[in-house]
Amino acid sequence: MGAALAEHWPLIAALLGAGFISGFAGGLFGIGGGVITTPALYAIFHMLGYGEAQSLKTAIGTSLAVIIVTSIRSLATHHRAGHVDMEMLRQWGPWIAGGAGMGGALAHWASAELLTIVFAGGALYVGYRRIFAKERGHAHPVNLHRKRLKIPLGFGTGFFSSLMGIGGGAMGVMVMTLAGRTMHQAIATSAGFGVSVAVPGVIGFVLSGLAAAGLPAGSLGYVNLPAFAAMALMAGIAAPLGAKAAHQLDSGLLSKGFGLYVLLAAGTLAWDVFTS
Repeated sequence: MGAALAEHWPLIAALLGAGFISGFAGGLFGIGGGVITTPALYAIFHMLGYGEAQSLKTAIGTSLAVIIVTSIRSLATHHRAGHVDMEMLRQWGPWIAGGAGMGGALAHWASAELLTIVFAGGALYVGYRRIFAKERGHAHPVNLHRKRLKIPLGFGTGFFSSLMGIGGGAMGVMVMTLAGRTMHQAIATSAGFGVSVAVPGVIGFVLSGLAAAGLPAGSLGYVNLPAFAAMALMAGIAAPLGAKAAHQLDSGLLSKGFGLYVLLAAGTLAWDVFTS
């Protein structure tokens, strides 16, 4: 893939730019940034002439790999600010990881159309929540450490986030704010969900793609190493910047703008897959 990218410098710029934006958004909104990296990677791989299914699955797997870097960098910044609920991360982490691993393993049998439906459906929900978010005042506190909540919600968060190539923060922020947590704590803690989602998810995508044919050059299973390196570099730089901004800025307008981007990205990906 290195030679191909060398001939197409705009694609290199797109990789670096998408990595920076996803890292900043990951730190700012407590998400993994996959709603940015997955459509960008799919478009780049498809533009280079790789098949639809190979492009989409490799985009999702590579996006999950980038999320590992984004989540660790943003989580560290949020933790220094004192907003992370480490107990919740410890209790929810194993269930999120179990769901993510299963999602990554199922990628071998999932069609491009099914993965697109999962991604677009989840992205539409994320976009809707960002655009139409309302202040709800002080919600009634809910104990998120109870088994009847952490097991199904944690497993479901990991499973669908892995199939979408995102970090689980979208659902985490929603659950924690509805349970009465502050927005700052919800964003900070949800940043840690990305590690639980991405590590087992990446393993699943690597193993399920080892025997796949026609993958982008430089791929290990459904994870493309050159694209990961370029995006992870920029995401690692940008994630702490976004996390710091989350503690200082009123992100209402930015959140709505991000929601519009998510809706556009989901619609563009769905249109390309279902009309090609």
